[in-house]
Order: sequence, then structure tokens, then C-alpha cells
Amino acid sequence: MPTDTDQLKEKRICADCVGEAFLKGLVAEGGSGECEYCGETGPSYSLEQMADCVEMCFEQHFTRTYDDRFENNTGDPVVWAIANATEIEEQPATDIQQILADAHAQYGSDYTGEPTPFDDESTYEEKAADDWRWQSEWREFERSLQTESRYFSQSAAAHLTSVFAGIEEMQTATSQPVIVTAGPEAERRHFYRARAFESVPKLEEAMQRPDLHVGAPPPGAALSGRMNARGISVFYGADSPETALAEVRPPVGSRVLVAKFDLVRTVRLLDLQALADIRVSGSMFDPSFAAKLERAKFLEYLLHRITMPVMPSDEGLQYLATQAVADFLASREAPALDGILFPSVQVAGASHNVVLFQKSSRTAKIELPEGTTMFSSVGEQHEEGWETNYHVIEEVPPPTPAASGEADAAPLIPSYLALAMESDESDTREITLAVDLANVEVREVKAVAFTTRNHQVSRSRWSNDRHSIPF
Repeated sequence: MPTDTDQLKEKRICADCVGEAFLKGLVAEGGSGECEYCGETGPSYSLEQMADCVEMCFEQHFTRTYDDRFENNTGDPVVWAIANATEIEEQPATDIQQILADAHAQYGSDYTGEPTPFDDESTYEEKAADDWRWQSEWREFERSLQTESRYFSQSAAAHLTSVFAGIEEMQTATSQPVIVTAGPEAERRHFYRARAFESVPKLEEAMQRPDLHVGAPPPGAALSGRMNARGISVFYGADSPETALAEVRPPVGSRVLVAKFDLVRTVRLLDLQALADIRVSGSMFDPSFAAKLERAKFLEYLLHRITMPVMPSDEGLQYLATQAVADFLASREAPALDGILFPSVQVAGASHNVVLFQKSSRTAKIELPEGTTMFSSVGEQHEEGWETNYHVIEEVPPPTPAASGEADAAPLIPSYLALAMESDESDTREITLAVDLANVEVREVKAVAFTTRNHQVSRSRWSNDRHSIPF
């Protein structure tokens, strides 16, 4: 014989009586029947179907707040929580609550005396997304790179594919894209790059050819970095000279050559800062919505993991994950990216760094007449004393040089410069950057300032007799 609950399950509700957009669409595609609550006949859902939708929604997006141990009852009563989530009237919400309460009763109060999820006293509030699964997979990704397979890791590729799937369609809460452009016609038209020198002769060489000495290093001289493995040449830049200077962490007494590099073509950059503010739209009644919220929350965590400060002694292992991320994004055909824009870890505030991948880090060579000889100096000694003057002289040959019977001896080229010139001869990449010779300067590091958060170290003492341990 049918029970009261069985009769409730058979009731139907039409789309016009449901306000939540996604759920309304589901009901509109349901079978035809008379609505119990407005009397109209048309597409509708049985209350049993509605109850299934509500149960799924509450499992993913709500948490119970009633706890009789502390008489804490801060959430909405279960009927109102159902009504607000589904945007239906109180009576159908009450009927759905009764169906769910009866379904859970056999596991709860009928046998143990404990309240059940949908009994009359239950209260609920919406809960924040939980990205523990994503974080767990990321930690496993880091561990695998550090201890198992550093190259050709199928699990690492699968993880990164799931993390960055669909990034070209993502937007922030303020409708800003996560993939931004920089270039001659964009707001970002240039970046600054710095290189520290402790030797005056090497500094003078770099002053002559900042395109080769301050631009992306030749492959043979590329050291391991946050976004590149050793030997992979990329361009690290910053949005200001001060940020570029801070990022090389120069020692006191060193000289730093800072150069401005103009973008000669448009590049597409993934803005990591934007990933921390991804807008997720959807419905709590969409089974895939919870997963979208969880990934959005994880992307905020990912920004912290990728940009967090790393101690020099830990860089070898801690950079493996960020290097893998850069390699993965650089190799993707869709979306095609030229680099990554990310917040500076050395300068607080709105300062940003950029890494241009190897394929997009080529700098145009300075145009010099054939046979040009260059000289550079850092200053001059006068009777009044030393005068600092960083200067480069380009000595060009006369327009019609006299023919020589013997070939001039090949000039001696420093090893770093030789590597750069050799790699440039066989380079087929499109030129992305050009050094602005009017904006090259030397910063002499006289002192370093620190911004700290200070914590006093407290100390206490007690007897090891467990009865005297203070609480």
C-alpha cells in the first residue's frame, strides 16, 4: 500500500514554479504532467526527481550547521535552504524535505537517535569550494618530478593538461582575460632586464653589446631558473628598472647593467595573477559546477606555489615543477603562448616579471657598420680626482676604406660573446625584442634594504612531571 512519502514522490512540479535557471531548464525538458502547485499541464518533474537534484546539490555545495552539543544553529532551516537554492515556494520545498528526510531516516535517528541530514531540525549554509584533491595531485606532481621521472612523465602531462584546460576562455571577476597581449600597440610595450657584474672588464664588454650580454643568454650560458632548465635560454624581464634590479639580487659593491628592451611584435602572455581571481559561473544543480569551483580555488593556490620565494639551496628541486609548467605551456599549440606574466617575489606591490619562452626570446642585434671597433670606460682620473663616467665609443671605418694587402687578424672575442654570436648565426626564430640604447644604465649597489616581519622568540620552562605541565 503506498505510503505518504510514495504519494509525495509522485507529485509533479512544472518549470514555471521553479526559479533557478539551470534547474528550470531541466524541468522544462521533463515529461508532461499536471503541476501539483499551479494546476498547469506541461513539462514537469516528479518531486522524486527534484529531491535527487536537491540531494546532489546539498552534498556538493552546502554544509550542515546545527550541532546540539553547542546549541549552534546559525544556518537556514532546511526547508528554507531548499526553497532558496531551488527558488521554489515553501510548500514544494517542504514536500521535498519530507521525501529526503524519510530516505535518510533508516540510517539516522530511527536507529541511533542522531539527527539525519534532512530532518526538521537540520540547518544549512553554503560552503566554500574545497581544492584539497587538486592540491594533493599537485604535491604528487612535484614529488614525482623530484624523485621519480623528470622527463617524459605521462602523469605530469596529464595533470598539467587538467589544470590548464580551457585557460583561453577564462576571465576574472572583473571580466579581464587571463591571456593578455604585450607589444608595440599594447599597454605593455617594453620590459627591463638586469645583469650584475663584479668585474669592471666584463661590465665594459656588456656596455658595448647589451643586446648580447643583457638579453636572453646563449644556450651554452643559460643557467637554471624558476621557469627554465639549464641550457634553455629564455628572457626574464620586469616592468620597471627597480624590479629588474631587485630580481638579480646583486651583492653590495657590484655594478648592475639595466637595459630597456622594446617589444617589436605582439606577444601573448598568461597572466598568473589573473588566475587567482577566476570568475566561475554556473548552477549548483549542475553536477560539473562543483569541480569548476574547486579548480578555480586551486588556481589561486597555484599562483602562490609558482611565485613563492625559494631559498638558493633549494632551487634545484623546488624549480622543477615551475620549469615543467613553463615547458608545458611553451609547447602547447592551443592556446599559443609566448610567455608568462607573474608577480615579483622580490618587490612587494604591483610589480610584475615576465618570462618569454625560448621561441619568443630572440633580441635583434645592434646595427653596426662592418669593421666597427668599440671602446668603453667606467670613468676617468683627473687632477681633481676620479670622475665616474660610463661611456661607449663606436669607432666606425671611413666610408671607403683603403684596400689592404693582408687580411686583418681575427679579433679576440670573449667566450660569452662568442657563444652569443655563434648561436645568432643559426637562429631562425622571429625577432621579439630590441634593446633601447638610449635607456641603458649602470646601477652601483651601495646598500641593500630589507622589509621584514618581526616575531619575538618566547621561552618558558616547566618540570617534566606531567602533573605540573601548565595548560
